[in-house]
Amino acid sequence: MLIKDIISEIEQFAPPALKEDYDNVGLLVGSATTEATGVLITLDVTEDVVDEAIDCGCNLIVAHHPLIFRGLKNIIDTNETGRIIIKAIRKDIAIYAGHTNVDSVLNGVSGKMADKIGIVNRTILSPVKNKLLKLVTFVPVNHAQEVRAAIFSAGAGVIGNYDSCSYTLTGNGTFRARKGTTPFVGEIDELHSEEEIRIETILPEFKKSGVISALLKAHPYEELAYDLYPLENEWPVTGYGIVGNLEKSVSEEDFLALLKNIFGADGIRHTEFLNKSIRRVALCGGSGSELLKKAISSDADIFISADFKYHQFFEAEKRILIADIGHFESEQFTKELFYEILTKKFSNFAVRLSKVNTNPIKYL
Repeated sequence: MLIKDIISEIEQFAPPALKEDYDNVGLLVGSATTEATGVLITLDVTEDVVDEAIDCGCNLIVAHHPLIFRGLKNIIDTNETGRIIIKAIRKDIAIYAGHTNVDSVLNGVSGKMADKIGIVNRTILSPVKNKLLKLVTFVPVNHAQEVRAAIFSAGAGVIGNYDSCSYTLTGNGTFRARKGTTPFVGEIDELHSEEEIRIETILPEFKKSGVISALLKAHPYEELAYDLYPLENEWPVTGYGIVGNLEKSVSEEDFLALLKNIFGADGIRHTEFLNKSIRRVALCGGSGSELLKKAISSDADIFISADFKYHQFFEAEKRILIADIGHFESEQFTKELFYEILTKKFSNFAVRLSKVNTNPIKYL
């Protein structure tokens, strides 16, 4: 098995195209065509993690946080990033990062948090917009089913938990084939009318080239007409954070105690108690403070995330309870997420969870 095979499995779950523009995901160090000997999964890549990979015979490290985030001007051994890269290259260890692309899928980082808490009936707290396209094309009646199947197979026609979604209308298309063409129907220099099916469907923007390629291959016409329209629709299964419900209401004190236990938090920063029970929960793994307004508008009783600044706690305005459980604490179960993705596909391959605690924050 090659390293690229392992990467492919992760990227089917969380395509790199879903990452934020500022992010740096994918294979950061090493060769994708190297044969994999084992995978070590971690939240962060530190020198101790690289040493652990060496000791356990794993030549691929899969991390959530990118080792190389901003531009590097040099790779030298006077800083930790340089030392890690040098050691990884010398020991032929590849380093891969899945970051905001894994944050932004329904069952990603925040989804794993929701699993641990027991949140049901959940949806994306802040769905992304302007990432969908509508495809419209026109196909001879007898070829409509074949064309639909091709573009659905390439990733078009998915709306939430439904696939093969499309809308069709029957009409007549006209065209005249000029000299030098090879028309599927009609004669050279004669105006032709053909009964056609208008097919409308939806697709993610990043799947455009694959869908159009499938359309061109399946369509019988030498020259086919199709239109792509950008949509402002929210994409309900892609975005940041989760909002949903607990099976039963819990007091504020008991729920914070539950969070502290589940996430192993040495301390939880929170706003004042509102003296009401917790039933509806909004959360976001990592630095999710910018989603506070979304959490309030979702009618959540509590918003769980990390990295709130002092003045942001005031923005709760006694409308919601904020619980800052810590960045590492909120994302620590991402390791389990990667593990589940890989072991489901590669059941007989060495996939290990790092035993190194990479949390840089300590509490007195």
